[in-house]
This record gives sequence, C-alpha cells and structure tokens, in this order.
Amino acid sequence: MSNNTRFLPVALLLAAAPFAASAAVHEIPVTTNNAEARLAFDAGQAALDRGDGAQANELFRTAVAADPDFTYAWVNLSNVTFSTEEFNAALKGAERGAAKASDGERMLLQFNQLFLTNNFGAQLDLAKQLVDKYPDSPRARLLLAGAHVALNQFAEQRAELEKTIALAPGFSPAPFTLATSWLFNQPTDFAKAEKYYRLAVADSPGTDMYYWALGDVYRGSNRLEDARRYYQLALQLDPKDPTAPVKLGHVNSFLGRFDEARANYDAGMKAASPATAAFLGPFKSLTWVYAGDPQAAIRSLEDLVRDIDASSAGADQKLNAQVAALTNAAQIALHFGLYDDADRVLAARTKRSLDNAKSVGTDAFSKIQESQVVFWDAMVAAYRGDYRAASALARRNADLVAGENNARKLEPYHEVLGFVELRRKSFKKAIAELQLADQTQLHNRYWMAQALEGAGRKEEAMTLYREISVNNFNTVDFALVRAEALKKAAQG
Repeated sequence: MSNNTRFLPVALLLAAAPFAASAAVHEIPVTTNNAEARLAFDAGQAALDRGDGAQANELFRTAVAADPDFTYAWVNLSNVTFSTEEFNAALKGAERGAAKASDGERMLLQFNQLFLTNNFGAQLDLAKQLVDKYPDSPRARLLLAGAHVALNQFAEQRAELEKTIALAPGFSPAPFTLATSWLFNQPTDFAKAEKYYRLAVADSPGTDMYYWALGDVYRGSNRLEDARRYYQLALQLDPKDPTAPVKLGHVNSFLGRFDEARANYDAGMKAASPATAAFLGPFKSLTWVYAGDPQAAIRSLEDLVRDIDASSAGADQKLNAQVAALTNAAQIALHFGLYDDADRVLAARTKRSLDNAKSVGTDAFSKIQESQVVFWDAMVAAYRGDYRAASALARRNADLVAGENNARKLEPYHEVLGFVELRRKSFKKAIAELQLADQTQLHNRYWMAQALEGAGRKEEAMTLYREISVNNFNTVDFALVRAEALKKAAQG
C-alpha cells in the first residue's frame, strides 16, 4: 500500500530526520529586531539540529510569541509540527510578516506551502532558485537535496550533499543526511552510510542521534547485537531520548524477544511528548504481527486509536496519528485476508481522513485526501478479487491527482494495477506496472519479487527476496513480509 506519509507535509518527515551542526555557516538571512525572539530562534535551530523536535517546537513558539511577524521562526515551526493542521497554521503565521522578511525567508515559506498541493516539481525549481541566490548557504543546499528526494532523485540528492560537505567542512548536517540517503535510498551502501555517519560524529561528537544512526547501519546490515550496543550508547548520552529505546524495541522484535520489545516501546513512549508518543504506538502493535497473531495486532491498533483520543495531544495531532495507526491496521487486515476487519478499519480511517481535509480547508488538500480514500477502496477491491472495480478506482485516483505538478503522482495508480496483474498471474504486466509504482515501499518490492519469480526470472527474484528479508527497518511492510521473504531467501 502506498505510504500515507507521502501525502502529509514533508516537513513532518524532516522532523524525523533532523540536522545537527557544530560549525558556523553562511545562513539564509534571518529577519527580526526582537532580541528575545532571535535568542529563542537560535536555540530552536540548535535543538532541531541535535534531533530534539519537541524542544525545537517549544522554542520556535517562544520566538513567534515574542515577534509574531518572525517569518523564519514560523517556517521552522512548521518543520517540527505533528499534524497537517498545525503545519498549515504555522505557515499562515509566517505569511503575516512575509512582506518585510528577506527573500530567502519568503522562498522558504513558499517551499513549505507547496507541500499542501504535492507540487514537488515547483519545490525543486524554488530550491534551485534559493541556491542560486545564496550559493554559500549549506542549508539552502540541504533544501535542494531534500527537493530531489521528494522526486526519488537520489543520485542528484547525493551529488548536492557532496557539494555541501565540500562547501562547509564541519557542518555535520550534510554528512548525516548523506549517510541517511545511503542507508535508506536505492541503491543502498552500508559502508558509505557508516563512513558519513562517522564523519558527522567527528564534526559533532556527543550527539546521541548520530550514535543511534550508526546503530541503524548495523541493524540494516543484520549485525543486530552491534546495533543494540550503539542504541544503548545513545541512551547513555541522553537517558531521556525517546528514539533509542524504540530502536532497541525494533531489534528485540526481529530477535523474537517480544516482551522486551514491548517494554522498550513503552519506555520510548513514556519519554516522548504526547504527540510523538501517539505516532510511536503502532510499533508496539507490530510485535503481534512478528509473533504471528495479526488479529491481536489489529485490536492493539484500534485500542491505540482510542488511547490517542484520551491523550493530551492536540486535536489535530490526534487526528493525524489515528490515521497513521488505522492505515497500519488496514494493511495488516488486507494482507491476511481479514476483510471484515479491513472494512471496519478503513471506514474509521476514511472518516478521520476527511475530517483532516475539512480542518485544513483547502481544495487541493481535500483532493489529496480523497485520492487516498479511493486508493484504499481500490486495494480492497483488488484483494477481494474484483479486478474491474479495482482498475476503475485506480483510474479515479489518477484523475484526482491529474492536476498535481508531481512526477510521482501516478505511483499509487500503477501500484493498484501492478497488484491486480500479480493476482491475475499476468506476471509480465505486473512487472511493467510495479516498475512505475513507489519503489521505496517494501511491499511493492516484495510484489515485484513475486512477479519476477512467476515470470521465470528466479535469480532476480531471489536477489530481491534476500534484500527484503534483512531490511531490518521496522515498518508495517516489513512486519508483514519478513517471515515470507526469509523463507523464500532460504529456498533460493
């Protein structure tokens, strides 16, 4: 299934992979005459740089309270929000003082506004203009690298990050981001990921985020005990870090230590803010998938939705976290053929998704949410074997996104058609469609492996099965296909 976070503001994703800097750099001009606001802004940037999104959120709020016309602070606040509504509200705040902001600040505002329309092509153009105007700003170049990522242009992203490293030696965000690219994006290279993470550590020693990132390298290369050691070191550096215990939970999930994993996840959620904890909850639910009890996982996710309602997170934050949890539940139900559960979960998801659209209140965002609802209806039809309805709904999804300036807008359409052809055992057609689907999604790569195997291309299929089986990054996709991929890999 298409990753729901693709259709949330990418600024929410930036909060999950923040930057850490230790060196003075040429910055995009910052416009405020309020000393208190500037002090809070600088402290917020430092918090964001070391990976503390919750603290950054508080500090940027302090900055805009001191200077309500502080456009840059509002934009940075939008980068550490936990809901589309909160993101949109921060951008509206940024508009207030935009007329007297610097050109760079206005361009940053425009860039983030384009998230609400999935206008990734315009974002890339704007990021290039920002770099042209501020060629010595590594943060401008990081934004350009991020714009390439939104379009799956990973070679271009990496080239831009190499330029940034050369431009600003000692500016640790650049090697950190490049390492993350080699770790997660195709083609992956764990040796390069480790090299650049260690460069970031050398630039900013003592930043706990860098140590658990190194743990991720070892987890990705299936060195689980080494990964555990680095996660524990990160916790030593910051005992209040909510991320390291969650990552320990991932390792214990893969090792079958489910009680330990659940305790790890509880510790991470306890250390996190209410908004962050709401998004961490599904990881605990996935332990039941790994344990072979998908119905328990679905019940856990539905319980989580109710728990989120009772939490102290903001109403809009609750809504976004509930959509994420219900999306996971739907994927689990469909994968295991639990169609009554899928219908119930998706009905709840649709209501919250449309409530989210009403809250944001723009036609473009409403259309994005509607396209996601239609996508899920198409997947339900495909799983149930109603391929004509699934194909028609896929076309409806494509029509809804037709106006987007986004080179990836048809990936969900091709995903549905590829899955339909796979179920029909039309393997060559399935391969052709799945090649045009989102290849960053593990389930699409798993379906591709199945299609390749069915088409008699066993060696290619086995290569994919082996890669998938040791992916070791905890998503609902991995929880669903890990055991199957390990079995296939062993047979090859």
